[in-house]
Amino acid sequence: MAIRARPSGTTAQHRRIAAAAAGRGERPEPWRAVPAGADAVARHLAACALVVDAFAAVDSAERSFALPEFGAGAAFPAGRAIGFHLVDYVVHGWNVARSLGLPCAPDAGLLEAALPLALAVPDGGRRLEPGAPFRPALTPHGAAHPLDRILTALGRSPQWSG
Repeated sequence: MAIRARPSGTTAQHRRIAAAAAGRGERPEPWRAVPAGADAVARHLAACALVVDAFAAVDSAERSFALPEFGAGAAFPAGRAIGFHLVDYVVHGWNVARSLGLPCAPDAGLLEAALPLALAVPDGGRRLEPGAPFRPALTPHGAAHPLDRILTALGRSPQWSG
């Protein structure tokens, strides 16, 4: 079976947040999608190392990270921006599990850490623009599970299945 080369979301997100950590988040190059290609695993591992090194070099939780995916001029303190990257992992893990018909049950501590960060992701009309990282927030049902609250905050229906 042939696998089509397509942009790697997680690899691209690692490059983007690493650029933001290094003070280059406003530049357009890191935000361009690059086809995964035949060396997708190597590219992903390199991007993982890049983001780990970039986060390790952050000297203050208040350092500003430019994140243009949230709109022109959008910037966040490092602690919040790094937290947004954690939320990406929680949600993308759920996306993959759901698309494969597998259960997704992240650790309660992880969800406890991710929930306030997901609730802090800017909402509004920007989420309707092409290429927006998230859809407008949905209303969770009743006393929703923390994962469901994270998902609805980012415009995903917990009932979705791939």
